[in-house]
Amino acid sequence: MDLLRPIAFALATFTAGATQAHVSIQPTTAAPGAYQVLRFGVGHGCSGDATTAVTIRIPPGTLAARPQPKPGWTLEVDREGDVVRAIRWRGGPLPADQFEEFVMLVHLPERAGPLAFPALQTCGARDTLWGEPTPPGGPRPRQPAPVVTLIPAPPPEGGHDHH
Repeated sequence: MDLLRPIAFALATFTAGATQAHVSIQPTTAAPGAYQVLRFGVGHGCSGDATTAVTIRIPPGTLAARPQPKPGWTLEVDREGDVVRAIRWRGGPLPADQFEEFVMLVHLPERAGPLAFPALQTCGARDTLWGEPTPPGGPRPRQPAPVVTLIPAPPPEGGHDHH
């Protein structure tokens, strides 16, 4: 099953409207090339409807992605060869007045900069795509993609060592 098809469909049919949900990411910064646990938080349902699926698109260049199972939810992993393209948790349902975290371990790309993980939140028959890019210095989009910024470690200070 191609998990990216619903994301592509949501992108193609997205219309701006009032939505009352969001998908966040923690941490928001990490080191390039690191193995990092990422937590995707779903703050609440969609306009009163329960969340029944969460799909996270794995950005190109990510070297590995391993989801953490969640009781009451099934896992689907969309692969292209050895590369994970998307991960979907389906089940729950997560009532609209509750929150939940969906966790994965990723091996991040070596390059520095922002890395977006577009998320598709499904509430019954309705999909909400959290995938709009955030322009540098521009206004925050209405439905931003969860983003982790890869920041290289500062170079060691010159001079001598004080041990």
